[in-house]
Amino acid sequence: MSGRDDLLTHLGTGTSTVSTCWAVTRRDGLVLGFTDHDRDLTFEGVTFKAASGMTARSLHQTNGLSVDNTEAMGALSDAAVTEDDLLAGRFDGAEVVSWIVNWQDVSQRMKSFAGTFGEVVRSAGAFRAELRGLADQLNQVQGLSYQRSCSAVLGDGQCKFNLTLPGYFLETPILGIEAPGVYRIAREVSIAEGWFDRGRARMISGVAEGVVGLVKFDRDDATTRRVELWIDFGVTPVVGDILRLEAGCDKMAGTCQAKFGNFLNFRGFPHIPGEDWMTSYPVSSGQNNGESLFR
Repeated sequence: MSGRDDLLTHLGTGTSTVSTCWAVTRRDGLVLGFTDHDRDLTFEGVTFKAASGMTARSLHQTNGLSVDNTEAMGALSDAAVTEDDLLAGRFDGAEVVSWIVNWQDVSQRMKSFAGTFGEVVRSAGAFRAELRGLADQLNQVQGLSYQRSCSAVLGDGQCKFNLTLPGYFLETPILGIEAPGVYRIAREVSIAEGWFDRGRARMISGVAEGVVGLVKFDRDDATTRRVELWIDFGVTPVVGDILRLEAGCDKMAGTCQAKFGNFLNFRGFPHIPGEDWMTSYPVSSGQNNGESLFR
């Protein structure tokens, strides 16, 4: 029999020895295992830790395409889920798989839930994470909208621009921190002011390694370059940590052509009429032959 059938047979005896195990796979590839049993369990290459203090509320499951959901709770600890990791968003969108397991024989198990982390809340040395079922991915807006600006993200599969080209990124140590989200780096005279406006800022070393922010603007002064983010990194870096800046894009057709030379992959509609076309009327001083206004 399969492990599921064995487990069902075990449950049918009326005297069960079962526990729940969760495997959490973060987007950076780190896999963490948790169990509500009083000792560690190991299967499928994952060790499920009993010391994590992680528990889960009852799982709400439905037929059809309704979204399954539940909630996981646990204590913050240096060994498992840390507050810095939550602040840095390292658990955002993490994949979660849950099993019901016979702790006397872990080969007797069946999967009870698969989904992702939703909203994560922390307080008083603990965390609470919403778990969303796989059907939640079907509850997303699909399709494209007609707009002047580009709908692609710079460097993604639609944009196709290579952000590793020289001049389109800068890796440099942080020289100073003025305020949360405001950093001083070395002045780079070969890169114009504002080159990284609306770009990405990624920490590639230190406690905030891997965390990404969005650049509000970057400006030069007499000796340094001042970079301000829209929202600070969840975990604050320190002086000396390495920051990677990537060129920004305002998603306009002119910028796509002049700054990136990537107009063939532009995903906007720059010639779509604005709302003022509804009130426009012919005038004697202009051409009124019905031809395109753009040539």
